[in-house]
Amino acid sequence: MNTPKLFIVIPCYNEQEALPITAKRLVELTDDMLKKGLIDPGSRIVLVDDGSKDDTWKVITELHEGDSRFEGVKLAHNAGHMNALWAGMTLSAERCDCVITIDADLQDDVNAMYGFLEEFRKGADVVYGVRSSREKDTFFKRTTAQGFYKGMRKLGVDLVYNHADYRLLSKRALEALLSFGEVNMFLRGMVPMLGFKTAQVYYERGERVAGESKYPLKKMIAFAAEGVTSLSNRPIRWVLGLGAVCALLGVAMAVYVIVSLVQGRTVAGWASMMMSIWLLGGLQLMALGVIGEYVGKVYMETKRRPKFILEEHLK
Repeated sequence: MNTPKLFIVIPCYNEQEALPITAKRLVELTDDMLKKGLIDPGSRIVLVDDGSKDDTWKVITELHEGDSRFEGVKLAHNAGHMNALWAGMTLSAERCDCVITIDADLQDDVNAMYGFLEEFRKGADVVYGVRSSREKDTFFKRTTAQGFYKGMRKLGVDLVYNHADYRLLSKRALEALLSFGEVNMFLRGMVPMLGFKTAQVYYERGERVAGESKYPLKKMIAFAAEGVTSLSNRPIRWVLGLGAVCALLGVAMAVYVIVSLVQGRTVAGWASMMMSIWLLGGLQLMALGVIGEYVGKVYMETKRRPKFILEEHLK
């Protein structure tokens, strides 16, 4: 295999503090890779500004002017992490042999890219970066993360355990992924659908180099809900099953009431009635909410809005 032209895609949202540190590490990394003949001199680092409100774009512009390896992509508005990744991969697809996606905070170990390239040379089209452990996480974060992966699997979403968005895609895997037409995207679940040869590289996750996390608990919950409803219809089936159970309970209650009337054992009471009303009302609202979530996604899909709008591209 010839020396691959590697494009490293990094979504950036309010990362003015982290970017200079990130850029320095990636320059050192790619310099070493070039020296060892692991990548083509035409390899690039693509920084995607996802509508940042700070000076992220200014930092990206300065990096581009100082080193041609850095490309800058400025989106016209905040499109979200998935869409920013999509923008960077789309603009890289025609010029790269493989692409690696990684977050700007560099909590993911950049040295794992050596392993990515090695697996790529062995023929893997998709290489997943997988955390070797979660010992550094708090008990709450570790527990919720494990629950997330197990819950997603039970809901029918095929995920690689302890893998986020740190991965390598070959050119043909990238082109296949970009052919997916949905607007509601969950890349962690979409990539395993490709079906190409895969490999995993394990690494230790470190601390954020600078700045604050862009994924508080509220966003993590929304992220999990997005993943389930984008890739699985199992929750609707569960709601259907729950409705069937409630219907059977209703029939059983009707039989009980009739027998009680015949035997003259009826006692007037509002507590049981109120409990039934609240229970069934809550179940109905929950069912409507789940169905509404799917209807909303169908609504967004039918609009066929672009995943991102490009404002500027420095290359």
